[in-house]
Amino acid sequence: MKKIADTQNTNEKEENKLLNHVKLSINEKFQDWVLFKNGTYIIFENANTIPDLESEAIKLMKEFGPVYTGSPAGDFDFTDLKKTEGWIVSGHGYGMYTYVNRNEIKSDLIDIQEIGLFGRSKRNLDGQNPVVIHINRKAE
Repeated sequence: MKKIADTQNTNEKEENKLLNHVKLSINEKFQDWVLFKNGTYIIFENANTIPDLESEAIKLMKEFGPVYTGSPAGDFDFTDLKKTEGWIVSGHGYGMYTYVNRNEIKSDLIDIQEIGLFGRSKRNLDGQNPVVIHINRKAE
């Protein structure tokens, strides 16, 4: 029983770390967003018109999250973060971004290609199996 509890505590700690990094990576003017298990998040500009943000986020993640080589889903761009360590990888799917922590990149050299491909692979994991770990809603 202790092993299961330790695993749950570790997972919660990792999710909390991820959540904190993502909060610091998002422009403060965007208050409505949904975070998935592997670090992909979707920002909603019209969240007040969406009755169930979680269902909408999962629908978008299933549509735009999976990566198919040679398609627009394979393209990416990245942003170096100022308020926290790491990068945001963006690509196919409006408002969809993936956080990549510096510790996830094994190379000592910063390689744009490696960061982008790694972020894309994390987005693909979220697209194949979308698990929401946080929903952030603007306070009314």
